[in-house]
Order: sequence, then structure tokens, then C-alpha cells
Amino acid sequence: MEHKVTLRKIEHVNHNVLHLVTDKPKGYQFTPGQATELSIDKPGWADKKRPFTFTNLPEDKELEFTIKIYPSHNGVTEQLEKLQVGDQLLIGDAWGAIQYKGKGAFIAGGAGVTPFISILKDLKQKGELQGNQLFFSNNEERDFINKNNLEAWLGNDLHLILSEEEHSDYAHGFIDKAFLEKHNLEVSRPVYLCGPPPMMEAVEADLYKMGLPKSHLVVEE
Repeated sequence: MEHKVTLRKIEHVNHNVLHLVTDKPKGYQFTPGQATELSIDKPGWADKKRPFTFTNLPEDKELEFTIKIYPSHNGVTEQLEKLQVGDQLLIGDAWGAIQYKGKGAFIAGGAGVTPFISILKDLKQKGELQGNQLFFSNNEERDFINKNNLEAWLGNDLHLILSEEEHSDYAHGFIDKAFLEKHNLEVSRPVYLCGPPPMMEAVEADLYKMGLPKSHLVVEE
């Protein structure tokens, strides 16, 4: 079912990531980690649907999305950056994505953190966040999404790493077996993984080398 929603707020959270807030259709439901197909209600764009994850809580009165912009594609994300409050978007029903299956480790690359934001926010509100880890890789410091919130929520259970920028405050390199072992990832618990496909393939291979059972790996469905 398609729903028309009005843009209530639009702002940059960093140099290439937008935070959108829309009204919420009556009776609309989703679970943390789920996504929807979204398009812009303008000629030539209404049928160009793209999947984006909710980054608010299900009980909130509005819907929120945290979306990475890919310039030069002349695509949907670039058009989103041109929107103004009052513009309309089209969304479908919520679907699939990542389901929380208990305490464990979240591993994200870049915008792959967005499904985890709603899950972590929900766990924090329920007082169930403690004992979860987040491993979060980006190219440069300026690419981090919601870093201040993540630091406040997770403290020492947040492990940040940069692949392209050398920075005294962060590890340098990639999320790999050595990095995961250094920070005591437990293969006896669920591991949630979301990021660019090459990163996911490499991390998945390392997790299996560490002894993670395939049944413990949770990825987008």
C-alpha cells in the first residue's frame, strides 16, 4: 500500500548525509531495523522508488530517515537534497531488513549503520543496550553518521575505524579478524552486519574464520 507523507524537516547531519522527518500515516507500523520504499511525489520521480531504513522509534509520532547522498548519479538521493519542508514523498509499507535477535555485535560500514540506529535507540529506551557492541568503519572522520549519539549510548562498546584517513583518535584500516578479536567480539552471540557488499563479504569470511556459526549472522533480508 502506498502512503503520501509531507516533509516536516530536512537537515544535513554531515557533509553527505541528510536527516528527513515526515508525518506518519495513521496506523503505520514498523519494527526497528525495517525499511520502506520511498520516492519523491514529483513528475518523473514518483516511480523511482529506493529502499531507506527508518531511524526513529515505532511509537514516535513522525517518521525519520537518515540518508546518504550520492552526487553525480543524478538520482533519487541527489533530488532529496533539493527538497523543502512541505514537499511530499511516497512510501510503501515497512518490510524485511534486519531483525534483532539478542545481544551481540553490530558491524557497519558507512551508511550501513542506518538500520542499526533505530534498533540501538529502541534498546536504549528499554534499558537493554548494555552488552551490545558496534564496530563502525568509514573512509574519513567527516563520514561518521550520528557519532555523538552512538558514543553517548555505547561508550566503550563503540569501536570506530577509518580506512582512508590517519587520525590520532581512531584506529586505521578495515574491520577484520584482528580488529574484531582485539575488541573481544564473541562468536557465541549474534552478529549483525550491514555495509557495502565488498566489505560485507570480507567481514563475513573473517567471522567464519573466527568460528561464528552461519546461524548467528544476521544480514538484511
